[in-house]
Order: sequence, then C-alpha cells, then structure tokens
Amino acid sequence: MSTRALRRLRGKQRGQEELDPGELSLSAGDSLEERAEPGEEQQDSVCVPPPSEGNSSSSRKNKNKAQKKVSNIYELVKKENNNNNHHPQSPVVLCVYCQLSFRFNSSSGDRVKKKKKKKKKGTQENGLVNSLRFKLENIQYFKSTWKNKRKTELKRYFGARAVLGDQRPRQRNRQFHRSTWMTNPKDSWPRFSRPGISMPLLETKEGTQYFTFEHSREYQQVQFKFLDAVESMDPNNIVALLQLNPYHIDSLLQLSDVCRIQEDQEMARDLIERALHSFECAFHPLFSLTSGTSRLDYLRPENRAFYLALYKHMMFLEKRGCPRTALEYCKLILSLDPDSDPLCMLLLIDFLALRSREYQFLLQLYQDWEEHRNLSQLPNFAFSTALCYFHLSQQEEVDHEESNKQRHKANQMLQLALIMFPGVLMPLLDLCTVQPDATVTSHTFFGPKSQLEYVQPPALTQLTALYVGRTYNLWREAPVMLWLEESVQEVLHRVNDKDPRVEECQNKRKQRYQSAPRNIHRHVLLSEIKEAISSLPLEVTTQPVMGFDPLPPLDSLTSYTRPQRQRAGSSNESTLSLFFRSLLPNFNLQVSCVELVTGQLPFHAHALR
Repeated sequence: MSTRALRRLRGKQRGQEELDPGELSLSAGDSLEERAEPGEEQQDSVCVPPPSEGNSSSSRKNKNKAQKKVSNIYELVKKENNNNNHHPQSPVVLCVYCQLSFRFNSSSGDRVKKKKKKKKKGTQENGLVNSLRFKLENIQYFKSTWKNKRKTELKRYFGARAVLGDQRPRQRNRQFHRSTWMTNPKDSWPRFSRPGISMPLLETKEGTQYFTFEHSREYQQVQFKFLDAVESMDPNNIVALLQLNPYHIDSLLQLSDVCRIQEDQEMARDLIERALHSFECAFHPLFSLTSGTSRLDYLRPENRAFYLALYKHMMFLEKRGCPRTALEYCKLILSLDPDSDPLCMLLLIDFLALRSREYQFLLQLYQDWEEHRNLSQLPNFAFSTALCYFHLSQQEEVDHEESNKQRHKANQMLQLALIMFPGVLMPLLDLCTVQPDATVTSHTFFGPKSQLEYVQPPALTQLTALYVGRTYNLWREAPVMLWLEESVQEVLHRVNDKDPRVEECQNKRKQRYQSAPRNIHRHVLLSEIKEAISSLPLEVTTQPVMGFDPLPPLDSLTSYTRPQRQRAGSSNESTLSLFFRSLLPNFNLQVSCVELVTGQLPFHAHALR
C-alpha cells in the first residue's frame, strides 16, 4: 500500500501537515519529481509553497514551471495573499473527477481570509468519520439499487417464483429433517421426535425379506388413549391427542378422514404425508421400496396403518393429476403382500396404467399373472386390456400392419369382455351420457334383465359398479365410443346366431361370483364409489367401520391387547342410565349433584362438552 493511501486512511491530506519554512524553497536543479516523497508515485499531487516577496519574477517562473509539471487528478489552486502575510497559505484541493472540494480553512466569497487559528483536537478524526460515513452511504445505496435490479431481471426472465427464495422468512430455530423418499418434510410440521415405532427383520426366505412394525410401551399407551378418543365420537379429542403426540399414526389417519369430509383437502393430504414421514424414519436399513422383495404381513395391526397411509397418499396423487406417481405407489402396495393383496390393488392398477398411458406395462402384467391369478375373470382387466390394444393401434409411430394386428386383437378382447360381463354396458353408457340404440336397449342380452340378480350375481355387481364408476371417463372419447358401438353390434349378431361362447360365459357367471372375499369389500369401502358401496352385503354395512382400520382380518395376529375398561355393573343401572349410555359412551349416572353444580366433572365429561 502506498504512502498516500496510508495517509488517507489516517485522515490526513496533502497540505494539511505543518511545513518547515526551510523546505519551502526549491533549489534550481531540483524538480518536482525529485522532491516527491520516497515510495510515492510520481503522479501524486505536490503542494507548491508561495515564493518570497523579494523575488517576485523568479517566483512567477517557478510557479508556472511547477504547474506545468503537475500530472495528478487533484489540481493545486493557490490564491494570492492580499494581506501580505508571510505565513504559508493552505491550498485548496479540487477533485477533477468527483467535482468535490475539500477546504481546510474557512473561506468567504472568492478570497481566502488568512487567520491564525489553533488546530482543534479531533479535526482529523472528524474528517475520517465523515469520509467513511459518506462512503458507507454510497455503498448501501448502490447495494440496494443492484439488488432491486437483480430481482427485477430474475422476475422478468424466470417468473415471480425465482425471487421467492429471498423473501422467505428466516427462522432462527430452523429444523433439519432427515431426507426421505416418499415425502418432503415441511417447516410447518411439529418438531419430529421418534414416536416409538421400530421395524425389525423377522426372517429371510428365498431372497424375500419379511419385516414388521413394532410399538414401544409408550406408544401402546398413546394407542389406548386414541381408542378412547374414537369411542367418544368427538374429533376434538383426537386433535388434543395429536397436540401431545404429533406423529401418532392412527390419529393422523383418522383426522385426515375428518378433514377430507369437511372438504379441507390440503390439511387431509398434509396429515397423510406426516404419517408417511413417521413410518419412513422407522424403516429398517434393509427395507427397500423398489426391489419388490420386502414383505409386510397385513395380519399384524401395526402394519395395516402403513398400507392405509400409502393408499390414501396414492389417491391424493391421482386426484391432483399425478397418475404416473400414483401407479408407482400402487405397485409398492401390491409388492408388500402380492399373494393375499389385502387392499385388492389389482382392481385399481389397470385404471392407473391407462391414466398414465403405460399400456405395455399393463399388457405385460396381464400376460404374466393370467395363468395363476385368472385376471380375465375380473371385469376391469377384461375391458382395460382391450382398451390398451386399441390405444396402441391408434399410435402414429406404429406401422400399418402392426396397427391392424393390434386393432384385431382389441376387437376380439372387447367382444369377449361384453359376452362375459354384459351388465357393464348400460351403466357405462349411462355415466357417459350416451343414448344407446333401440336395438340394444330392447335386447334381452344387454337390456334391463342383464342387471337382475339371477343373471348377474351380487359379487359381480360390486365389481361391475366399481369398474364403471372409476373408469367411465376413459370411454367418453369419440374414437373409443365408435369402437365400442361396433363391438356391441358384433356381439348382438353372435348372440342371435347362438354362439356357444355365449352359453359358456353364462354358466361361468352362475357358478362364480357368489360371494366376494373380504379384501374386495375393504377395497370397495376405501374407493368411496357410491354405486359399489350400495351393493355391499348387509353383514358388511351393518358393522361399524373404522377409518384407521376398515374391516380388519378375522385372523389378526395381535402382539398386545387393550386393557378392559372398568364400567359400572348393569344390574344397578336404570333404564334412564342405559339410555344416556347409548347416547354418550362415557356417561356415568353416578356423578354426584355437587360435582354437577360446582363443575368438578370427570375428564371424560369435560371432553364431551
């Protein structure tokens, strides 16, 4: 750093220091460059002292000579001394670039008055503070100006979301969540603490690993409180439980259903994501979501909540327009227990594949599983595979020969589907708001008689209503509807000609579909399709169904049981007591009148207010 820079940092300027009278004169042979301070650049400003009165002509020459050799950006301006004072005159330094003048003595008008003043202490310090203050103000001004210009340019090219990162509030106690695959933790969630769920590895067979979730003793106590809150029929009790245990799984699932019924979809989805995050933080290191070799037994109550959380999250994704991601979640649920398929995902996977245009995947699944699962006996696979071949034949990149081959395959499969499941046609056309031909409605094969119970068993009615209510939008396209009309006319010709395949399918319908298994009933309840729910048998609709565990398996493997609640004996209860107990499960007639008057009620009574 040069001497001039150091001098400026100390608040000193050229010409401000006291000069020795012996140094005011220049020798004849000395030049301005030679008299400069050592280490200083030659272009620094030089303060030229005034000459003596005795040699005015020579002083003028030296003055002109000195001014010619000044090459600094700071020019030296010296005023004549009218008072003939022999003391050295202080210069006026003018900045040519900045157009700023710093005068070290007071001036009035154009003439500089010379007065003897004592130097005040702190002059240099005040000058340094003012100089730094001026520089800091300029820095803040240019910084704010540049920041505004940068935001404007980012907003112009990349939109308003490009500048949202700078506008987010900075939280001092920001949480650092563990990175997960299924959900993205949010800062609005409560601080995560392990709720007491773990996942041990039970066994490994032929490359397949079997896991299970386990509840700690503290989590079991919270689970018992949750069951009490459910029996109270008051959602506020579940909210109070979640405030103390923000990551209790069953409470999150149950409250999500309440929010969804109240049309608060955002909160319902957020609660499901929080439950999935709690599960994923408890995963075993060997548990894989993508390998397809990890198993969870649905018979264990601790594992069922994970199935339900995945299913609800999948349905939220499908409704938000993410069918491809929803299809991957459907594959995950099916891979956890593909043999028993507790949530019957085979009734849904074809719809998600069609929505996401994964035609090859659906056809490959149909070919691989048809032999041991008889997928063609399900209405959804019978119609969806035919629709897959039709869409493949309509693709532009397919050559003419391959397109004709796939179209012929689609025609055959759709005709077989209509012969096997004739009760699908009329409800499908009704939801598509299509008026069928009179020849179709008046025919006994597709007419109202096809919906009767002796033609279509109750279990088949459930499957038909489920498929039609879920996929009717896929059949409303004009090319698809024309193709369906052609196939219906061809089926009517085959029925009139007494095709043996028609009688064969009729016998299959009478022998099969007499009663649906429990997993299909569970799937119908979770689907929330009104037409399918109305066709459920009475033994399902008359029993209470809990949203956190709908239709549990009859052979559940319980690891811990809920302790029995102490109730008053029924022999000492009156008819009025039994009536109030039927209205309020926690009602107790033995509460004294003093407690009722003073308000000192038991905890359950306060909760039911």
